[in-house]
Formats: sequence, structure tokens, C-alpha cells
Amino acid sequence: MSFKKITIIFSAILMVSCASKKNILYFQDIESVENLNSSIEYEPIIRKNDLLSITVSSVDKKSAQPFNLPIISTGNGDLVNGSQRIQSYLVDANGNIEFPVLGSIHLAGLSKINAVEYLKSEISKYVKNPIINLRITNFKVSVLGEVSQPGTFSIPDERITILEALSRAGDMTILGKRKDVLLIREENGKKTYNKIDFTKSSIFNSPYYFLQQNDVLMVSPSSVRVQSSSSIIKNTPLVVSVAGTVISVIGVLINLQNSNNRNNNN
Repeated sequence: MSFKKITIIFSAILMVSCASKKNILYFQDIESVENLNSSIEYEPIIRKNDLLSITVSSVDKKSAQPFNLPIISTGNGDLVNGSQRIQSYLVDANGNIEFPVLGSIHLAGLSKINAVEYLKSEISKYVKNPIINLRITNFKVSVLGEVSQPGTFSIPDERITILEALSRAGDMTILGKRKDVLLIREENGKKTYNKIDFTKSSIFNSPYYFLQQNDVLMVSPSSVRVQSSSSIIKNTPLVVSVAGTVISVIGVLINLQNSNNRNNNN
């Protein structure tokens, strides 16, 4: 077997994995779009099973103290070798949390802004000009399928776009279907399934441009990936045999070349 034949074999393998340009490029109509400013306003919505960090402060620290959960110390409790963390409130199956002094309050379904305003109005009955800081501490999204680094990602600032999520997962592989990305989302206790086309710039004004907590993105494999995977599984013995033959031939050619070099030197 000559080097020319080896080249042909490897070229054939590469051709199998080639994908059409129209199936790879993002936002193929972007040049025809005049304005890409997203008109979507995003504010996280509190949901059942969320973990909330809520702190209350005021000029009068003593009056605000009863509205805060005790701080948990870890390690030996000192500032050098230990650490401290604030406890979280769990939004239960009814959408409520148990809050100091106020008791059971319903927060599920409220935006962060509305939840803060509600808490402020209730706490203002006891504390003058309270300041409320509220965070969703378990905000996360998952990206699976044909991406370089699938996984679940925690979002500390509770704000992430669908493009940023793909970036965290290392982008789609060249064999991911840009026109057929599935977004799984839970709304009002029900799972919803939405298809997203990343070849179109309309995604910037889509209600799915900003992800919500616990959203799951599933990138489907292209037909090339499916066919190649099926072929590899079906023809594994053949693939191993061909690969072994190619490696053996390359080894023989290298040995012949080394032998010729030694003869020339002699």
C-alpha cells in the first residue's frame, strides 16, 4: 500500500464528517436584520423548591435583627480558619416560606422585584425603612447533547442568555443540529417543550432568549452523526481491522525508509 492510498483512505474518513455550511453557521439572516436590540425584559420568577437567601438591614440594626436567620459558622468559627454562611429559605410545595416574625408567606409566582416590595411593605410595620436583599441561590441551567462540555451550571447572578449557556458548555459540536435545539422548561407545574433555530436571528427577541432556573437545553445530533455512529457500531470489527492494517502498513513503510537511509549512509 502506497502513501497515496493511505491519503485516500484518510480523506474518505474526513469527508464522512464534513457538514454543509448552511447547517453550521449561526444567525444566517443577521445581515438582513436592522435592529438586534432585544425587547425582552427579564426578571427571575420565584418557583417552588427554590432556595432563597433573604437578608434584612436597616439603620436601626437591632430592630432588623429578628427578621434574619442566624448565621451558621463552619470550621472553628473564627475569621482566619473558619467561614460563615447565611441560611436559605426553601419555597415549599405550596409556594410558601416560613419567615421570622411574619410566619408563612407566599412567594412562588412573584418576580424578585415584587417579592422584595411585598417583604418591604410587611417588614415596614416593624422596622423603619428596611432594606431587603433577596437572591435565588440554586439558580442553575443544564446543557446536554451535541456540545463540547455538557453539564449543569450554577448562575450566581440569576441572569443568563441561551447563547451564554451554550458558551459555558463549550459551544455545539460541528455535528449538532443548529435548527433543532430543544428547550425544556417548567411553567406553572407543567413541563413545556420548545424548538429553537439558531440559524435565525429572531432568537434575540424570543421569550426563550433569557433562560429561567432549571431550564434544560438539548442539542440534537445531525443525521451525519447518527449515521456515522450507527455505521461504527455495525462495522466495529471492520473499522478495527482497517485501522490495524493502516497502522501496520505505516510501520512497514517507516522501517523501509529507515533501512534505505542506512544503506545510503553506508
